[in-house]
Amino acid sequence: MSLNVEHHSVRTLPSEKPIRLLDNAGHAVTGQATGGFALPDCDTLLDLYRKMVIARRFDVQVTALTKQGRLATYPSAYGQEACEIGVIAALEARDWFFPTYRDSIALLTRGIDPGHILQSFRGDWHNGYDQHAHRCASQATPLATQALHAVGLAHAARLRKDPIVALTFLGDGATSEGDAHEAFNFAAVWQTPTVFLVQNNQFAISVPLWRQTRAVTLADKAVGYGMPGYHVDGNDIAAMYAVARAAVDRARSGGGPTLIEGLTYRIESHTNSDDPTRYRSARDVEHWKRRDPIERLEKYLVSEGALTEAIRSEITDAAEAVAAHTRDVMTAEADLDPLELFDHVYSRPRPALMEQRARLEAELAEGKHEAEPAGAAR
Repeated sequence: MSLNVEHHSVRTLPSEKPIRLLDNAGHAVTGQATGGFALPDCDTLLDLYRKMVIARRFDVQVTALTKQGRLATYPSAYGQEACEIGVIAALEARDWFFPTYRDSIALLTRGIDPGHILQSFRGDWHNGYDQHAHRCASQATPLATQALHAVGLAHAARLRKDPIVALTFLGDGATSEGDAHEAFNFAAVWQTPTVFLVQNNQFAISVPLWRQTRAVTLADKAVGYGMPGYHVDGNDIAAMYAVARAAVDRARSGGGPTLIEGLTYRIESHTNSDDPTRYRSARDVEHWKRRDPIERLEKYLVSEGALTEAIRSEITDAAEAVAAHTRDVMTAEADLDPLELFDHVYSRPRPALMEQRARLEAELAEGKHEAEPAGAAR
């Protein structure tokens, strides 16, 4: 059985200079640099600002907890807030999101509790939240595999005539993986309602972008697959949101997939085990700190009278409440059952797995018996 897919001739050439709606000083941009996209209204931008401030405070808190040994590892998204939140905010509640390991602040913005987000980084569970309830797949450590999952779900939704969109995040290094090629090609050929966000933070761990590709922009890759590609200033949340909203609307209406490249920078190390001073300069980091996405939007909102001291104080209090909750859940001792290791492995448990479970259960019971003090009641 074959499915006839109407052929769409798409040749949207990405701009070499990234699309932006707010410049580094927080001024509205006009003309060709906008790529034809309109600046969102102040109410929308204020909500995005709130989300970024809360996300930044959460990220800083989790990094501190990791340094204290409360988490085994944590990949920070400090400096990438506009990329992640601008795009995740463009989704509707019914849409699906397929994240990478670095996208904890996107999960937070999606409404997932900090304790559930961080369970995998502490080693409690592979995935600590209900994927179906939040329409959010588990955070993926393997590069680009989640892109195929997003395309598969989107294709199934298209066959069922279910008007949802699947959004997946990728890093710049992930675009060098075969899985990314397969996902891009399948999505374009079958016109699946998928949006690909490539967060180009310019390093695949320690490998700079220029060692990964000869493409002028990563958005250029979209042209070869026959789908639109947009090269966007990833520190401009107004532009990220506007482009993502258009891509989501296009996908939902049957227009097929879109690839969005957000040009940004990872301010913190790759993870807490990384030493970024070995492969990048402090001067580069300081350069990108001056392009901070939160400060840029803040300047615009203040100039428009949309961000008052009262609103700023309320947002700060909300961010501190999230940080406090995060500390509470991560400093509390986890109640772990080692036998949960065998749960949710197969839909129908295999005999070999059950034998392993029984052996572990016996060892745990024997250890508990030996730990009992002499003369204890039995």
